Amino acid sequence: MPETAPHPRLQAWQVLLGGVCALVLTVGLARFAYTPMLPQMHAQAGLGLADGGLLAAINYAGYMSGALLAAWIESPAWRQRLYVWGLPLALVITALMGWSTSFAVWALSRYVGGLCGAAGMLLGSGLVQGWLMRSGRRPELGIYFIGLGLGVAVSALGAMAMTGLGFGWAEQWQGFALLGLVFLIPAWLWRPPVPPPSVKAVAGKAPGRRWMALMLAAYFCAGWGFVINATFTVAIVEKQSLLAGQGPWAWLLVGLAATPAVFLWDRVARRTGDVGALLIAYGVQIVGVLLPALAGGLAAALLGALLYGATFIGIVSLTLALVGRRSPANPGKAMARLTLGYGAAQVSAPALTGRMVEASGSFDAALWLTAGVMALGMVALAGALREPR
Repeated sequence: MPETAPHPRLQAWQVLLGGVCALVLTVGLARFAYTPMLPQMHAQAGLGLADGGLLAAINYAGYMSGALLAAWIESPAWRQRLYVWGLPLALVITALMGWSTSFAVWALSRYVGGLCGAAGMLLGSGLVQGWLMRSGRRPELGIYFIGLGLGVAVSALGAMAMTGLGFGWAEQWQGFALLGLVFLIPAWLWRPPVPPPSVKAVAGKAPGRRWMALMLAAYFCAGWGFVINATFTVAIVEKQSLLAGQGPWAWLLVGLAATPAVFLWDRVARRTGDVGALLIAYGVQIVGVLLPALAGGLAAALLGALLYGATFIGIVSLTLALVGRRSPANPGKAMARLTLGYGAAQVSAPALTGRMVEASGSFDAALWLTAGVMALGMVALAGALREPR
């Protein structure tokens, strides 16, 4: 019985804050810190842009592997166990990035970092939501996903501060690992207990195959747009003349814009419907993607980062919530299918973009390609909007 009841010593604010800290640790540091560190590793550790894109692809392959594992494991005890293991492991693989100059070691760190990201994002959100519901609380996962934007902001501020102090690339990775201890403690102490055994699934008609196929295609396109910005936002700014050293400001803006975005997009969805809100979010993100290609200068680059931060988390939360509601009999399986499409784009897009940038010496062609992919996603969403319920 103790395993199936809410922990008597935990309050809702503790579970939510612990979940936010877990996301900062497993996603913000174990995954997203690579973005502001990419120019540093390029300049100081000899990491080329193509290899940098390949490392990002390996990171997202790890995330996709974690998504597959999360969808396959049904045991509540094992889901909680893997989530808990992911917390200290995120610190270890962050420190590992600064312990070696071997590409193989970096690749191992990025792959395991992707697994940690899946633990925080997929397993953690389910555990926190389950605890809140069993406790009679409102399952306010919008608060939980604040950890994504906060994780971006923490990684940006950490890189800016350590660069200002004169830390080298390896020292900065060690600094991120030490910083992670601040988030590990509450995430560990306030982790939700093992949830009860699964109850009988809610009956309901599954969505049509065509509708699901269109949503999968749209989410693949969203994954492409997400990963290009997540990987190369800082590098895009740093590559422009007279903007050297300004890249972390763009990444900071992404985090500051993403932190409240879940609540804002929920309000938009109440007025326009979920698919309508998604169409708006895709359109805004296309503008943000193209701004650095259309207009040079710091203002365009920073505005593009701001628009990206304000849209990517809204696209994720709106899509997963919509598909989950349309698949009441097994929402987790439907979400897992979409996550695989999102992950497939995250694996393929960075490697291709890195090669394109090295070949052309510019990010412009890659940005136009990304905008085109996002436009195709809007076409798929428009098709899903016309499908009957």
